[in-house]
Amino acid sequence: MAAVRPWNAFTAVEAEVRAVVTGPRWPELPEPARAHQIASRALVTADGDRWLFAAHARWHLHDPAGGRWHPAPPPRHLPARRVKHAAAALPADLVPRGPDFAAEPGSTQAFVGPDVPDRLCGHIRELLRANCGKSEPEYPLTAFGEIFAADVPSTVAAVWGTIMWCAYAPAFDGNERLLTAFGEFLRRPLPGDEWVRWLPAPPLADLVHLVAERQRAGHPRAALRLTALIADTAQFLLADARFRPRALALLTMTEPALQQPGLDDHLLDDQALRSAWLARCPPRLARALLCDTDPEAHLAHTVYDLLEALAHTPDPARAAAAHLADLSDSRGLLPGRLDHRLRRAYDDLHRAGLTSTSAAERTQPDGFPIRPPALGHATGTGPYAVLGESGDRGRVAAVLGAAYAVGLAWSRVSGARVPERGFAGAAALVRRLIHERDDEPPQNH
Repeated sequence: MAAVRPWNAFTAVEAEVRAVVTGPRWPELPEPARAHQIASRALVTADGDRWLFAAHARWHLHDPAGGRWHPAPPPRHLPARRVKHAAAALPADLVPRGPDFAAEPGSTQAFVGPDVPDRLCGHIRELLRANCGKSEPEYPLTAFGEIFAADVPSTVAAVWGTIMWCAYAPAFDGNERLLTAFGEFLRRPLPGDEWVRWLPAPPLADLVHLVAERQRAGHPRAALRLTALIADTAQFLLADARFRPRALALLTMTEPALQQPGLDDHLLDDQALRSAWLARCPPRLARALLCDTDPEAHLAHTVYDLLEALAHTPDPARAAAAHLADLSDSRGLLPGRLDHRLRRAYDDLHRAGLTSTSAAERTQPDGFPIRPPALGHATGTGPYAVLGESGDRGRVAAVLGAAYAVGLAWSRVSGARVPERGFAGAAALVRRLIHERDDEPPQNH
């Protein structure tokens, strides 16, 4: 007889809310009725923390100090009781719209450890071979000039920019074949070291600019060709869950212009074309666009992802705060964006003088002790070979990716510089991955 999972208040409420929000009546309910459905299923744990399963199919924690609701994974191991919360007091953006519960889950894993699929890499190489010989005067490099040499056509930049925009966390193995395909076009070595390339995440505006510039110059066919290259690249990226949510969003934004040539020819301004692309993205994919449409919300969701990735650790808030401590915050703006549990853990590190630094002295990230190799059992060679079970590797890659995504999100919000050799906590995790075999790419959750 199969074992019966113990009843859990968080799991039960989550199932109830999902059934209600995805049901046929939800779109017809007025806003106050929707808010009541969510507020009537609030949970409170013994420490007084109040939780709601709400917008974006994610849990939210009430901060008693400021009254804000922060996206935060719940402590599922703790008992909780159901209470009623005042529906009128809920912020409008906390109440699910419906399509947000159908978001593509994707994966937070970085591209360190699990390789990009061979077939995907082959498709990208074919795209480059077919388009790298385009005339530079016809396809001038008007974006990504910090990456590519000046005589590289924008067709190459369109493929690169699509890959980097779609990547949840663009941290790649130093020998990743997806990157080596671009080697001959690079202006200078990519940031990072021989183990990991810590790459910037471009804004959607950079991709839009490649297209809009050609339209302003009176070359609509070249603009359409660049749009097609962006869509073709995104189509191939669907094969990897680390790219899929944003790749889907990008396809919905670009395909109408390919199906109706001339649709965007009158949009000569970058901002106008960007707005047209964003307007075509369906609500169910809206969270994939937060990095461009709402950087503050995107930061909050990447912190949620980091906490989820660290859920197996003894104290996820403390472990997450150790990664947040790597972020540069000279103006002290980060704590006010954290929920009270994370804020307490972060403040402890601040009092110890361990915040706003790259704390290189840390020899092991919280939750992932670096164990010395045992004779005959270590994978990899050399002084940094470590023991590791295959089951751990996916977790490590997920934490690494989520931590790097948080750093990139914080950079967009604050303007803080992203270290060329990565943030200390994420860089430390690399040692659990680089000397072991490469795993299969992650699948959808």
